[in-house]
Amino acid sequence: MALDTAKKETIVKEYGRKEGDTGSSEVQIALLSTRIAELTEHLKMHKKDHASRLGLLKLVGQRRRLMRYLKRTQKESYLKLIAALEIRDNI
Repeated sequence: MALDTAKKETIVKEYGRKEGDTGSSEVQIALLSTRIAELTEHLKMHKKDHASRLGLLKLVGQRRRLMRYLKRTQKESYLKLIAALEIRDNI
């Protein structure tokens, strides 16, 4: 269920702070959000795929920790990111 290279590159270009930025919190959150959306669609069709459901929960937890860190350190960037990704601010 990994993302293909072309999709990753577009996300990195859109949310990266500079060219080639793959490690910033914004990029990591955007990549995780895309993977979460794809896994959610997969689980709508395959309701009994409990291994993927566990992976989804781990990804959601990882994204939540990154969002908490970003909110604590760079509030303006966090607010722009959740608006762009249409994620609720429940942290």
